[in-house]
Amino acid sequence: MEILSSRVILRPRDYEKTLAFYRDALGLAIAREYPGGTVFFAGQALLEVAGHGRADDAPSGFAGAIWLQVRDCSDAAAELALRGIAIDRAPVREPWGLIEMWIHDPDEVPLVLVEIPANHPIRRDIRGDD
Repeated sequence: MEILSSRVILRPRDYEKTLAFYRDALGLAIAREYPGGTVFFAGQALLEVAGHGRADDAPSGFAGAIWLQVRDCSDAAAELALRGIAIDRAPVREPWGLIEMWIHDPDEVPLVLVEIPANHPIRRDIRGDD
């Protein structure tokens, strides 16, 4: 199987509130808009907020998180605080070496903002000198 592209699709309870969160509070750039939704650039991925919302009988909650890399978690925390966004967990260096901070969107979808330190394996070329 060859995957050509991917995106995360959200079906919020309140489209306008969720749209404002990702567009205005987080400042994501719009990739495209269509009748019934908006697609944002989110680093190397796309994040779609569907305007048709969540079905009444749909499962509640979100069994995962949206992972967004930032240059500096402390700077991101300060910026979000100025915008009135609650921070669920302040930036912490995790045992696996990444610095992570947690927030959530209006539907309680968890977002993890991640800073990758310069010496982390994700940033190093592990192919060696061969």
